[in-house]
Amino acid sequence: MAVNNPWTWGLGRRKSAVARVRIKPGAGTFVVNGKPLDEYFRTLQAQNAAKAALGVLENSGSYDVFCNVGGGGITGQSGAVALGLARAL
Repeated sequence: MAVNNPWTWGLGRRKSAVARVRIKPGAGTFVVNGKPLDEYFRTLQAQNAAKAALGVLENSGSYDVFCNVGGGGITGQSGAVALGLARAL
């Protein structure tokens, strides 16, 4: 019996950072390690890099994104989130 699961998973790695990304249709929230995107990634460059994969969608604001990321620095983590998000899409 197949279970209807709204979540889609993606795994991204960059340098020594690893991100596990879950997306589902929703209101457009973007949470990284339990914090909103702009609180976790303070710089605009890191924020834009993390959500770059959503730019290819027409309705990018209609997905909820939840990420668990660890290892590496800010640049590596934002790149890992971007790759995990692209794989989940």
